[in-house]
Amino acid sequence: MNTKTNSEEILEALEQKFDAINQKIETHLEGLLWSKPITYWDYIQTDALLNLQTQRTVLPDEMVFIMYHQVNELLFKMILWEINQLCHIDKPKTDFFTEKLRRISRYFDMLTTSFDIMGDGMEVEQYMKFRNTLTPASGFQSAQYRFIEFSSTDLINLIDYRFRASIDRNTPYSHAFEHLYWQAAGKDHKTGEKSFLILEFERKYREEFLRYMEEYNTINIWQKFKQLPDADQKDRELVNAMRHYDYTVNVTWVMGHLNAAKKYIDSGKGSGEATGGSDWKKYMHPKYQRRIFFPELWSEEELKNWGEGV
Repeated sequence: MNTKTNSEEILEALEQKFDAINQKIETHLEGLLWSKPITYWDYIQTDALLNLQTQRTVLPDEMVFIMYHQVNELLFKMILWEINQLCHIDKPKTDFFTEKLRRISRYFDMLTTSFDIMGDGMEVEQYMKFRNTLTPASGFQSAQYRFIEFSSTDLINLIDYRFRASIDRNTPYSHAFEHLYWQAAGKDHKTGEKSFLILEFERKYREEFLRYMEEYNTINIWQKFKQLPDADQKDRELVNAMRHYDYTVNVTWVMGHLNAAKKYIDSGKGSGEATGGSDWKKYMHPKYQRRIFFPELWSEEELKNWGEGV
């Protein structure tokens, strides 16, 4: 008859755990005597988190702008956390695949519905004043958003549509990088010279972007989907989850961002230009850039009218 107490079973399991890494259980148990109990503020790092907001002006609504974008970056990190799990697992099951996409989409749904915080949560007069202190910084420079794109779809779908015919899987990543759709937003249309906005962006992240492009070339979400058995690729719930993610990221979320920007930039109280100097309307509107992660999952009619009527 098993007469071991729960405590004895736990101690035995701990001993096996530490033996496996050549550690003495006694050392770790003694360490528990001197360790502090965990608190919410220590675990969440509340003090550090709440001290990451540094205004450049005395205008109170700038704090809304800073915190809103920091929340965006935290959600981007949550999205990448889920994508990383999905893309790095060997032969994911259909239900696992579907659940990960639903999680990712919920985060983007949250981002999409949150634009009212910025769109209705700042006085136009205040924004048009403090935004001048932000030039040439721009949300364009969110590296995490670029990581999400690279890990979601084949690289060809992120290439400026004008150059897609000349680029394929054998194209060097450095060459493909120069023809990504967002490169056009950072160049002078007459001279082809890159703006300070994109030069700084590349100085900080270019090498990391190239590594990411290579890493996810064969394991991005679309490639993982294509590796599923044919029957699984026709699973209605999974296909709907793929389509929802694609449309949410590349139409709904983008339009939420665009409409929030229009309220301020088109208010008539400034130059009408983005802080980074890009042609922001054409860069952002989905009908121009036609960012589509999974084109094979859409009908010809849907592809033709992508981004129209929104």
